[in-house]
Amino acid sequence: MNPVGQPLQQRALSMRIILSGIIGIILFISFQVLPSFFASSAEGDTTAISKAEAREHATAFAAQHLGYMEGDNNEWSVIYKSDSSFYGYMSREKLLEEYTRNKLDQRYPYDVFRAALYSSEEQDTILSVDLNMYTGDVVGFARGAEAASGDVPGNVSKPVASSEESGTALSLEQKETLARPWLKEWGVNPAKLQIEPDSENYELVYTDSSIKVGESRLKYSFNFSESEVTSFMAGFSAPGWHTSYVEEQTSLAKLLTLFGYGLPTLALGILALIYSILKRGHTSFARGVLLSSVHFVIMMISTYNMEPQTSDGSAEARITAVIMFVIYALYSLLMSSLLYFSLVGGNGLWRKEEGLNPWPRAKEPGYGKYVLDSIRAGYIWAFVLLGVQTIMFIILSYTLNNWSTTDATQSPYNMRYAWLLPIVAWLAGLSEEAIYRLFGIRMLKKIVRSTLAASLITTLIWAFGHTLYPIYPISSRPIELTVIGLLFSYIFLRYGFIAVMFSHVVFDSILMGATLIFMKESVNIGAGIFAIVMPFLVGYVVYRFNPPQKPRQVEPSNSLI
Repeated sequence: MNPVGQPLQQRALSMRIILSGIIGIILFISFQVLPSFFASSAEGDTTAISKAEAREHATAFAAQHLGYMEGDNNEWSVIYKSDSSFYGYMSREKLLEEYTRNKLDQRYPYDVFRAALYSSEEQDTILSVDLNMYTGDVVGFARGAEAASGDVPGNVSKPVASSEESGTALSLEQKETLARPWLKEWGVNPAKLQIEPDSENYELVYTDSSIKVGESRLKYSFNFSESEVTSFMAGFSAPGWHTSYVEEQTSLAKLLTLFGYGLPTLALGILALIYSILKRGHTSFARGVLLSSVHFVIMMISTYNMEPQTSDGSAEARITAVIMFVIYALYSLLMSSLLYFSLVGGNGLWRKEEGLNPWPRAKEPGYGKYVLDSIRAGYIWAFVLLGVQTIMFIILSYTLNNWSTTDATQSPYNMRYAWLLPIVAWLAGLSEEAIYRLFGIRMLKKIVRSTLAASLITTLIWAFGHTLYPIYPISSRPIELTVIGLLFSYIFLRYGFIAVMFSHVVFDSILMGATLIFMKESVNIGAGIFAIVMPFLVGYVVYRFNPPQKPRQVEPSNSLI
């Protein structure tokens, strides 16, 4: 960081750091990008069908097999669903490659597009059809109350009206008679199946002992109501011990998020407000307005983009949507306010307490060149961080046997516009570096009297905020991010706020850009590439608007003296 009052000049990158960045990006590509690329190539065409195509497939199936016709009062919506429990089990037990090699993922996919038919007359979802998201083949359906429940196949949590509850109890023989045509439709011989007694979620479950994935056997599950099949699902489910483990880990993650991240971050926000007032003579309340406003706008756009797209037009759904929008808006306002006071308070603390200029003003001489050099440092350090992350993943896989699973709620497939995913990188780069580095380090240094200790504490707070990601055991993510966070702290202390902000943005933009590129649609590929180069474009625009000032030329004097 530059001392206050001295000309702006970004610290030069040493050849050792540049080489480390080159090695880092090579490691990232070799161990994170190429394995995914080759796995995707081995699976053949893994480009997802469009949601419009999914609606067409669902409409045709509903009309041909279930007697549902499109009408003015019916409307389809499509969302992405994933059986994260079963995928996590396969990931944990190293069964994914075998599952794909045996082509079980095509006939019994764990990721599906669910097309739901909403009836405005009944004010509810009356049918849901699950489709292979790559081929469009139907893999399951539910109608009536089961369709309205919206649960993941095999994980029904809401009670539905069974044949017994509806007053038309069916015998086992009658259920088998109703199920048999559907099994034949799926190309299954009922004679080779065994009936599973006492199924928890379904009225009739067949198992095929000849097809197993680890401890999980293939199941064909049915529910009935009024002498008709109301749901049919074929596939696998995770063993009970695995589900219990995930539930215990998730409960622990919620506690760590609340007490390790939520409450300490709130405390930092209150302190930021206080020190913004106390150090007002060494900072400016006008400086953080623009960045905080941009942050708020991006948060609202991201929130809108991640809202599930459903066709449920009931009054209850509309009221719920309005309430959730207000809650998201208030949360966005709170986080943007926290960013604002962290910028103002952090800038004042460093200037007053250390005599350093962590966040230079645009009017300072050399600002444009300083930002351009900070961008260069940000990219190189982002490459270093990607390499370090790759090494951490390898170490944790051998020491903690960590594994990950899917999360449909965060998937770009459930976003209105997947290509907007990388804007989240700017949210993280702005807010997290302002709160935990610009303000947090100097604030905690006043208490612990050590820059290293202050950096470690703020890093741990930041790391605990990522424990709800679907990575297990949940201790693996804080360990990884403690190393990453300490490097962010080093970048901030050595290069300043602008450089660390850009390093964070570039780091996340590369990860999110790669996600879009692997979706294989031309729009998403273009958006992914653009996301990776956008930080440079932003920095270059700032540079062009703040060019180096040329030294004034002294006018020759006309005086004869």
